[in-house]
Amino acid sequence: MHDLNYFREHLELYAEMAQRRGITLDLEGFRGLDRERRELITATEQLKAQRNKASEEIARLKKDKQNADARIAEMKGVSERIKQADERIANLDATQRELLLTIPNLPHSSVPTGTSAADNQEVRRWGSAPKFDFTPRPHWEVGERTGILDLPAATKITGARFAVYKGWGARLERALANFFLDVHTREHGYTEILPPFVVNTASLMAAGQLPKFAADLFKLQDTDYWLTPTSEVELHNLYRDETLAEEQLPIRVTAWTACFRSEAGAAGKDTRGILRQHQFQKVELFKFTHPEKSYEEHEALVRNAESILQKLGLHYRTMLLCSGDTGFASAKTYDLEVWLPSSKEFREISSCSNCEAFQARRAGIRYKPKGGGKSEFVHTLNGSGLAVGRTWIAVVENYQQADGSIVIPEVLRPYMGIERIPAAV
Repeated sequence: MHDLNYFREHLELYAEMAQRRGITLDLEGFRGLDRERRELITATEQLKAQRNKASEEIARLKKDKQNADARIAEMKGVSERIKQADERIANLDATQRELLLTIPNLPHSSVPTGTSAADNQEVRRWGSAPKFDFTPRPHWEVGERTGILDLPAATKITGARFAVYKGWGARLERALANFFLDVHTREHGYTEILPPFVVNTASLMAAGQLPKFAADLFKLQDTDYWLTPTSEVELHNLYRDETLAEEQLPIRVTAWTACFRSEAGAAGKDTRGILRQHQFQKVELFKFTHPEKSYEEHEALVRNAESILQKLGLHYRTMLLCSGDTGFASAKTYDLEVWLPSSKEFREISSCSNCEAFQARRAGIRYKPKGGGKSEFVHTLNGSGLAVGRTWIAVVENYQQADGSIVIPEVLRPYMGIERIPAAV
């Protein structure tokens, strides 16, 4: 969310942002609303001053035992006009706030201008694609052959875009999540959080998920509760409406949760396998930082996520998203894309964003400088460290063998207790 005064005084900047993001903003409509609001406030203040002066006059008339009926009747009309104006001003204030809630963040100056993923810039690449002496199969075929993935059962239990992991497949999902959390807490300095998987409207609004992405969320009927789309929501709201001490920053937290998304805008995409699910598990990284250090912390967060892929020996590339592909709340985003040999392409496995003060302003999260002075909004950063299901896919596809077995990456063997998922008998 943007500061109203800053927005009002920098409309040209927001017009440029809309052009860079490829969106339309009704800035002339805002100007009209803002002009009407200011004129109403001025007129109402004049009417209130007039009413105050008349009240003194009426009091004098009554004190002198003179008839004040005409003046009282006149002021009733003035009071009604003030009431109507105050109601209109309140409506205009609400409209302005609703408008500000729908306006995306300003892209950082280092973000390249572009309209789609085709304009994203590759920053670096790690490792190399594995070589196979056979045609690598997609993860759903490998999973079915080894008996570790049962999609028909998930469809029967719930519906499309859900998964049932079995045996070593379930163990692999759990091993990955535990491995991620252990690395981030032991090596990267994050504090592990286990939050609720259900969140309220205020939390989603504060994190920027509402009202923009309501169609992508699952709401629990007749309640104010929603299934979480990402634990970024819970982690962000840990300090909602609080002022932190400057020396507390940065605060680094991580959480594993199930995540739930309707994928309303993804009809027909990735319908095979488990790449795009209504329910998936993810380990999230989140930081509350000092504004002057947020981009330094952003680069570190990206490296934290990359380290997981490196430890797993998975080929990936790091992409800087262009303005048209950068998320609603983000000022700058890097995507990590892992190599999937069955389709011979890179696919997103983590998205790491610096939201600057955008989310903190919505949530009222500030810090108090240790030397005194006015409190300021913190900067918030988030990233997947990593998406567990997509890492499951990458391990299964990249480590599959000709006989149908799957070699377990060395770092996961203590969690799995085996070196290889055996081929089906």
